[in-house]
Amino acid sequence: MMSVSNRDIVIVGLQPWYTKIGSNCKSLAAEFSKQNRVLYVNAPIDRRTSFNRHAGEEIDHHKAVINGKAPSLVQISDNIWNLYPTSVIESINWLPSTALFSVFNRINNRRFARNIRKAIRQLGFKDVILFNDNDIFRSFYLKELLQPSVYIYYSRDNILAVDYWRKHGEKLEPAHIAKADIGVANSLYLAERLKKYNPESHYIGQGCNLELFNPDRPMDVPADTVHLKGPVIGYVGALTSLRLDIPLLVNLASEQKDWNFVLVGHEDEDFKKSPLHGLPNVHFTGGKPMADLPAYVKSFDVCINPQVVNDLTIGNYPLKVDEYLAMGKPVVATRTPTMKMFEDYVYLADDLTSYLLQLKAALDGRQPELAAARRAFALTHTWENSAAALYEAICAYESRL
Repeated sequence: MMSVSNRDIVIVGLQPWYTKIGSNCKSLAAEFSKQNRVLYVNAPIDRRTSFNRHAGEEIDHHKAVINGKAPSLVQISDNIWNLYPTSVIESINWLPSTALFSVFNRINNRRFARNIRKAIRQLGFKDVILFNDNDIFRSFYLKELLQPSVYIYYSRDNILAVDYWRKHGEKLEPAHIAKADIGVANSLYLAERLKKYNPESHYIGQGCNLELFNPDRPMDVPADTVHLKGPVIGYVGALTSLRLDIPLLVNLASEQKDWNFVLVGHEDEDFKKSPLHGLPNVHFTGGKPMADLPAYVKSFDVCINPQVVNDLTIGNYPLKVDEYLAMGKPVVATRTPTMKMFEDYVYLADDLTSYLLQLKAALDGRQPELAAARRAFALTHTWENSAAALYEAICAYESRL
């Protein structure tokens, strides 16, 4: 198998290093660093955020860096450095014309590139591989401005389904994908989408940090669910109507009053206002630290991923399903193109009727041998395998130069 080692990799993207939720990009950075040096670049602060006094402690720290009160380049581990850009970029998404947006976006990109170039010089990086995690705008001109040896565009979500990105992204993302040396995606659906604009596009799979999700570790049932009697159907993750089917959850809980539905995660406004809060068998725990999540999953009888199917979710890779399976749990999930690869290990459903049938089947499917098979399948989805597929794409590209 081809590999990439002793190289210098610069990562830009949507999520800064200090993001508190799990991040594909951070996990890949850690995997890259086993054989390479990595510079992980946080997103630059825009003008609007710089004026926001309530943006959070991480943004406050970034502002301190901009004001020269903290270092901009920080070593995270032996082979990973984290850069806080010191340039403030302009808030320009409100501009009505994509042509006008592009003029100012080039200025923003130049400021951003200047910071990255300085860090590259400080670290002595050479022949850089530039890996862009879905950042359509702030990194649009970085290939031209930084002149990397390889420029990679990574798609892990169809972000054009979100209004903010769609406004100028409908024109700019296809152009961005097309000019990348390599396009990669974590789902087959997204890889096919990339290939429409760039034939050098590849599916590299999805990794999962499964050490935490180990059913053999001793875990107490969480205090806020230990009192529940009867089957427990559970979900762990952000509770947002952009991704989850609230009416389906309402109907499921209304139909099966003897089942408990436990929802672990921060709620958006739609969830907070939903009829779910009026149902006695629906239990909200609020957001929990990552380290606490396996105990909740272990306490569930069946795990669910009740996605609403839309442009945002249809092609995404459901990382939580791997986490559920790693705990050996039976899983019922909404059928999507990406879920086809899980169909031998997950109960797939399309509507209320099939969800009820599949949940009943899942409650009957809690045999130890099935749990072992589920975990074995999840354990094949590693960051090592995902990085290896990316390395193979890089080696194939460079061999043709």
